[in-house]
Amino acid sequence: MMEVQIQNISLNVALVLTGLSAGLFFAWSVSVIPGTQKVDSLSYLETMQSINREIINPAFFLVFFGSIAALSYSTYSIYGQGTNGFWILVAATLTYLLGTIGVTGMGNIPLNNELELLNLAKLSTKEITEFREYYELRWNKFHTYRMLFSVLSFLMTVIALNFQLKN
Repeated sequence: MMEVQIQNISLNVALVLTGLSAGLFFAWSVSVIPGTQKVDSLSYLETMQSINREIINPAFFLVFFGSIAALSYSTYSIYGQGTNGFWILVAATLTYLLGTIGVTGMGNIPLNNELELLNLAKLSTKEITEFREYYELRWNKFHTYRMLFSVLSFLMTVIALNFQLKN
């Protein structure tokens, strides 16, 4: 009985954390990206530098990395129960790992690191505009991928929880 409670708690924690992650990335897509598309290139790059520095905080790390930890533990805890929920949770875990964490680590973070190295005050208007065009297009593409994968992982976690509740 205690094992079932821990499984349900861990799966609910995974659901909440993946939901928060998906919500953050979705909200960014429908608010921050359209807003930053309306500002000049220098303002855009300064804003992104500031956001990239501030996003590195305990609350973000808890949601971003806590999601994969909770998904992994939940998947492990229901292994061998022979339910469809297990396989859906495996898919949710791999989707989050590769599609959210992987895309962020291999796509968004390297771009953020390039941006961080720039001394914007020493760049010409042309260089600022060119870097923005390079950065923004790629960054938004990677962001769209990770947003879609995090939402998909969240939806699969909802389905897996429903399978677990039926057992």
